[in-house]
Amino acid sequence: MRPAEPGDLPALVDLCLAARSESTMGAQLCSDDGDRLRDQLGALLASPGGQLLVGLLDGEPAGLLLGQLVGPGPFTDLVSLNLEAIYVAPRARRRGLGHALMAGALEVAELGGATEVYAAPLPGARGMQRFFVRLGFAPAAAHRVVSTSALQRRLVGETAGAQSRRASGRGLEDLIARRRQVRAAARGEAVDPGSVQDAGQRSRPAITMQVNRAVQTLRESESSTTIS
Repeated sequence: MRPAEPGDLPALVDLCLAARSESTMGAQLCSDDGDRLRDQLGALLASPGGQLLVGLLDGEPAGLLLGQLVGPGPFTDLVSLNLEAIYVAPRARRRGLGHALMAGALEVAELGGATEVYAAPLPGARGMQRFFVRLGFAPAAAHRVVSTSALQRRLVGETAGAQSRRASGRGLEDLIARRRQVRAAARGEAVDPGSVQDAGQRSRPAITMQVNRAVQTLRESESSTTIS
């Protein structure tokens, strides 16, 4: 095991493609475009904190480990090593190459000041799950994922719903304001011009008719009481 070098990239691309073809969820593992994979691996190799280890069998690349040192950050002072992928070709399995790659990852973690090592094997990768369990890895958190298109649909729906609720709230406020105007006019009280401007701008002629009827009813009632 040793850190990968730029000259290892073609062999590492072949290993990534082999891992993709072997996995039942290959599309989630990596791209099937060799040129794109080479660019991605090169970017990881050149990025700060990027870790790319290669496992050798008889001097030939037969396994790889991709990782990233993360932290400290805005919400934590801790540093961790996140393992993105580990793969050993079938011809090199059961020879300790996987353990050698993990020993290399441990060395990277210690040199980088990482206090924890995280791994996220793909669902359905039972062999890799068992491998990590044997090395003491335990569940740490539940990740959730959503496609960008589904998230966009949900956000549009939530926004439309919020606008509808706000419009409904404004309609209720207008109704309450109009009722207050009717009661005030029926009692012969002066109506606040500001409230009339705010709520009355949206009133209809039917509201004016309701006010006139209420005032007329009140006057008729007062007149009748005086005569008696």
